[in-house]
Amino acid sequence: MSKPAPVYLDHAATTPVRPEVLEAMLPYLGAEAFGNPSSAHKFGRTARAGLEQARREVAEAVGAEPNQVIFTSGGTEADNLAIVGGALAARDRGARMRAAVDGSAHKAVLAAAHAVVHLGGEEEILPVDGQGQVDLAALDAALTRKPGIVSVMWVNNETGAMQDIVAIGRRCEAAGAIFHVDAVQAFGKIPIVFRDLPVAMLTISGHKVGAPKEIAALVLRDRHVTEAIIHGGGQQFGIRPGTENVAGAVALGRAAKLAAAEQIAEARHLTALRDELWSRLSAAVPDLVRHAAVGPHAPHVLSISVPGADSEALLMHLDLQGVCASSGSACTTGAVEPSHVMMSMGVPREIALGALRFSLGHGSTEADIARAAEVFPKVVEKVRKLSVVLGRA
Repeated sequence: MSKPAPVYLDHAATTPVRPEVLEAMLPYLGAEAFGNPSSAHKFGRTARAGLEQARREVAEAVGAEPNQVIFTSGGTEADNLAIVGGALAARDRGARMRAAVDGSAHKAVLAAAHAVVHLGGEEEILPVDGQGQVDLAALDAALTRKPGIVSVMWVNNETGAMQDIVAIGRRCEAAGAIFHVDAVQAFGKIPIVFRDLPVAMLTISGHKVGAPKEIAALVLRDRHVTEAIIHGGGQQFGIRPGTENVAGAVALGRAAKLAAAEQIAEARHLTALRDELWSRLSAAVPDLVRHAAVGPHAPHVLSISVPGADSEALLMHLDLQGVCASSGSACTTGAVEPSHVMMSMGVPREIALGALRFSLGHGSTEADIARAAEVFPKVVEKVRKLSVVLGRA
């Protein structure tokens, strides 16, 4: 009997490139459209046309104008451009070079805030509650200290918790702070209309929505909210200089167009699959802990902990059974430590060490859910027994 096909439930980490996206980008890697988009000859003009069409597609997908879209090499660069560049721009305006960031945000955001300190500025970490929601009272207090830039992750990559971006944005507007939103996990899962949001900068990333890695975009309210953090030619208004990745931009444009068109149906489908997965897993293992279960939640992420089990062992045994997921832990210098997201939410260490994330995407099916639910209780039983034998329970 042949082995079942692997079940991929790690779409929040990355997604496969969609066939439509690959088809759109391939010509820009070939002989007809390989040119430098800054060149005046035919090859350059062809590349430029593809680049600008991609910019229009991304803008339309997020409800922005094409001249507000800045392509970057990934979400990490876009977040750094927003936070470090935003802090530098604040300093140039005579404002405080201070970054206030969501404590459960992606490491790209937290590291960028640390970089602001190294450049002579200040940082402040905004606490979140047990459901992963930014503490609005703490935000109000932080805003009295006049941060130049505030950054919040719309949908958390580990738990799926959704922030109230409108409420946070209005507070930032009233305080005169520039507001950046990391929408990498939000895009394609919830509606985004940039022009209607109290947001100055917004990050999206291609490889979360079926485009290749190393392409993303930072959407800007205007060109004065940030400054370049790398320096070179005048491409992209001088905000992000360097020869543009045309094939990547074209891929992001097509992926963004698809994601926006399919968002409502996709959200409905993924919500049903996620709820079915939780129902089956919790029925089979009744003492599971679900994280960020109360309050607004994205449709594609299920974050749980298995008490009495180690997440790395669970992942290894799930993988052996053909189910690919991810953990809420990070391996640092050989020692498994709870993720900063779990710690920021006040999850007890012993529970956080057993955290798992199942994340769904465009290709996820009911058969994937059935297979994961079939193998999960057996894996939990095996890992718990091993934990007892090894004295880790």
